[in-house]
Amino acid sequence: MQLNEQQVRSLYGQDLQDQSGSKIGTVRQVWATAGHPAWVSVQTGGGRDPMAPLSNAQMQKGKLKVAYDQADVRSAPSVEPDNDTPLNAEQTTQLYAHYRMQPKQTPQAREELIRSEERLRVGTESQPAGKAVLRKNVVTENVHTTVPVEHDEVYVEREPITASDAGNVRAGIGEAQQEMQLRAERPVVAKDSVPVERVRLAKNEVVEDQPIDEQVRHEEIEANIPEPSRRRR
Repeated sequence: MQLNEQQVRSLYGQDLQDQSGSKIGTVRQVWATAGHPAWVSVQTGGGRDPMAPLSNAQMQKGKLKVAYDQADVRSAPSVEPDNDTPLNAEQTTQLYAHYRMQPKQTPQAREELIRSEERLRVGTESQPAGKAVLRKNVVTENVHTTVPVEHDEVYVEREPITASDAGNVRAGIGEAQQEMQLRAERPVVAKDSVPVERVRLAKNEVVEDQPIDEQVRHEEIEANIPEPSRRRR
């Protein structure tokens, strides 16, 4: 009977019946063989608790029923009521012999070879790739341009005096002079600093495939089996 953990806990204190349904006693403890629940110790009112197998037992109406007579169980190898030491090999052998049971054979592990291989694990890591520098320098260059300039140009005008104008003009002999203020423009150069452009560094992340050539190793297993022993497909 395969039992889970909850079912094992429920066995404690359960009535144990023989194959005819007669009560033998109550379950005091559950014992394991090879890590699996396999036996129960039965409180019968005597000094020691006989052991009963779980392999052919059944739960019927809340009672545990074994496939043996009451006399077989009461005469089975027993343990002290307060003993909780796991069963040793000798005790287990005695129980199997008493109940005429074959011990469960633990499957032998087959020898094997483990084949391994290397697998490429490719990733990336970030590392410095240089430094971008934005530097402002002063450069002097020659500029050639023209600018219009004005200046006064003097010339002499002569106008004859007619007979009709002679009476209105006062004549006299002597020295005299006339002055005229002249004006001329000249080029004047001034320099103004004005903002003309914003310049900054910016970057884009570019993804590209880069080839990787590497060697990996793997194991190969060859079987050398004599012809007579080789399995036919």
